[in-house]
Parts: sequence; structure tokens; C-alpha cells
Amino acid sequence: MRLVFAGTPEVAVPALDALIASDRHEVVAVVTRPDAPAGRGRRLVASPVAERAEEAGIEVLKPARPRDEDFLDRLREIAPDCCPVVAYGALLPKAALDIPAKGWVNLHFSLLPAWRGAAPVQHSVLAGDEVTGASTFRIEEGLDSGPVYGVLTEEVRPTDTSGDLLTRLAFAGSGLLVATMDGIEDGTLEAVPQPADGVTLAPKIEVEDAKVDWTAPALRVDRLIRACAPAPGAWTLFRGERLKLMSATPAAGHTGPDLAPGELAVTKKAVYVGTGSHPVEPLWVQPQGKKPMKAADWARGVRITAGERLGDQGA
Repeated sequence: MRLVFAGTPEVAVPALDALIASDRHEVVAVVTRPDAPAGRGRRLVASPVAERAEEAGIEVLKPARPRDEDFLDRLREIAPDCCPVVAYGALLPKAALDIPAKGWVNLHFSLLPAWRGAAPVQHSVLAGDEVTGASTFRIEEGLDSGPVYGVLTEEVRPTDTSGDLLTRLAFAGSGLLVATMDGIEDGTLEAVPQPADGVTLAPKIEVEDAKVDWTAPALRVDRLIRACAPAPGAWTLFRGERLKLMSATPAAGHTGPDLAPGELAVTKKAVYVGTGSHPVEPLWVQPQGKKPMKAADWARGVRITAGERLGDQGA
């Protein structure tokens, strides 16, 4: 089939590579988000998908809005048979959905109908799911509600961050997407409507959502830190400034004094923070305006005093 691939971030690149490598299909163009400012200089930078497509000599379309008439006209000229999508980042209007004869097919990183929305992997980690996966489905005008072509499952490991899990799903899912394209082409694959039961939503996790509540149980704090890594990054306050928590582990074996929620205790090699249950041990932190560092090194540098806390009460 003639394919137009739609995607934007790094997580979409493995699927694009797999489709380019397929001997049954031709990626004739790529649709991605417009160049965005990045870095300290805030200069415009092309998306990872755009960069990969340009390396491969594939036409790149960067509409400001997918409903723009010049974009729709160009898509009609290209006349794709199907448009596979991975993390494109914009809603597709009906005018665009109607162009390819075999529709737009999304690779979504959950077992639909669970975790429909922008942040399925983060919500899966936050909820403590033991198993998640990826699904390919035909895009309709509803939110991730279209009929499903195929699924794969992936174990959520106890120490997985969202970044860890998403990387594995991106590579495993690329094979699923190619197999879906193959099945659509030869007519052996039929999309099956999603069940009405089991629908859960996964909206984008904003910075304010990533603020740690130290009165929550240690398990909940650990899940939040892992779910928000690498972005937007779990955080708390220390002496009135933000402190990002990049990784941590529940410290059920901590033998020091009982700690109140947010209260800090420091040993020669570790830092412990009290929660609503047992303490957690931060492993890596990032103070405001500084580079990431080991939590023990940070604690020695700031010279924590007895009874100091993280959180609003420590501001």
C-alpha cells in the first residue's frame, strides 16, 4: 500500500523505520507537527519524525492544523491507501479521515478500551497495572474509540518508569503496526468494535498533577515518581524551591526513626522521606536551576537539619 505516516516524537520513529523497511508498503510522505522552539536559544527544531523522514528522502508535511485546505489538497494529490499514525499530537478532522480508502490506523500504547487519551503509559504506571500493551485501531471522530485490528501485551515491571515502558512498547508496537498494514492490504484482518465496558481515560498529566503528596502511602508516591519520569517530572518543595524527584524506591526496610509525611532523614549513603505509610528513598533529584544529581550528594550539599521536611510545610 501507499502510506502516509503521521507522527511527531521520538517514540514514533521505530514504527516509521519498520514501515520504511517493509517490502510490502511504500511510505510516500510523512505528516508531523510544525517545528517547535527548543533548548536555551529557543530556536526552531524539526520533530524526530521529520528528521528521520528527511534522512530517508521522504516528503514531509507540517500543517499548522490538519484541517488546513492546502494540506488536505496535498494529501488528496498523494492519494494514500492508508495512513498509519503514532503519537501525531493533533486531532484529525473528518475531511482528512475520509481521504485514504483504508482509513487512518493508530498505534495506541494501551489495551483498548483501557486508557484512552494522551498519556496511556503514564496512567498505567500510576494505576499500578501489572500488564499493559498496545493496540492498532481505525481512527474515528471519537477519542480512541474506533474498532481494533490487533493487540500485544507487555508486562509492567515493578521499577518501570513511563520512559522505560514506552520505549519497549514503541519497538514491540512497530511490529504490530506493520502486521496490521499487511493484514489490511491482503484482506485477512477485520477491525473489531471495542467493548462498551472497561473504558478508562488517560488525559495528559500536567505539571501540577506531578506534585508529590507526602501524606499518600509510599506505594502511591513511588508510582507517581515513576509515572512522571521523564516528563513532566514529579516534584516537591524544599526551602521554598522546587525539587524534582527523578527516581526513588519504597524503603520498607528502613530501620531509622519513624518519619512524619515529608520529613527527611539522612545517613552516610542515603536519604529517606516520610510518607503516609513507610518512607521512600529518593535516588536521583534535580534542584531548581541545577543538573540531576544523586540524592545523597544533594542532601550533603544542602546540610539538612533535624526535622526538615519536603513539601508545602517545608516552604
